[in-house]
Amino acid sequence: MIVAAALPLVAEYGAKVTTSQVARVAGIGEATIFRVFKDKDELLDAVMAETLRHEHVVREISSIPLDQPLAGRLTDATEALNAHFARLGAIFGALHASGGQHMRQVADLPRPDRRAQHLSGAREASMRAISTAIAELFEPEEDALRLPVEQAARLFLGLAFSRSRPGSPAELSTDVLVDTFLYGAVSPPVER
Repeated sequence: MIVAAALPLVAEYGAKVTTSQVARVAGIGEATIFRVFKDKDELLDAVMAETLRHEHVVREISSIPLDQPLAGRLTDATEALNAHFARLGAIFGALHASGGQHMRQVADLPRPDRRAQHLSGAREASMRAISTAIAELFEPEEDALRLPVEQAARLFLGLAFSRSRPGSPAELSTDVLVDTFLYGAVSPPVER
């Protein structure tokens, strides 16, 4: 409940969010936060861990009907991924923009540090789960694919992910992304 209340506040204020603001939105006393979390950094760690959770996007992708055409399945998956990436961008972008101290602390920690390992492990587990869910969308067309299902899923996920990065071609619509992935960037030559 505390983390759920903190998520939109961290997206808006970044690391400058106060525990008082979080308590007000959660409808609890500020002291309750400190019964659950040692300090604000631990609360921000929990917000980052929640942001990296993949269950929601995996559930959305897994609910896409496999009887619709592959292009439709990939379009639906791309929309689910876009929402997931937007959430990640909002939280991590706000933390970075608000001075980035918390983000720098995580990035600058030596590799054996538990927080850095936990975040890295969470990110890897998230990408594996999302990739597996995307691979299931390709399975009905497995015989028609030029690549193994898992490799096609990773390639598609990489393309979808690169589109969500700052400076990427934002004008590339979901339909164009899916069409280009499925049929290539070059039009077939016109026969005369």
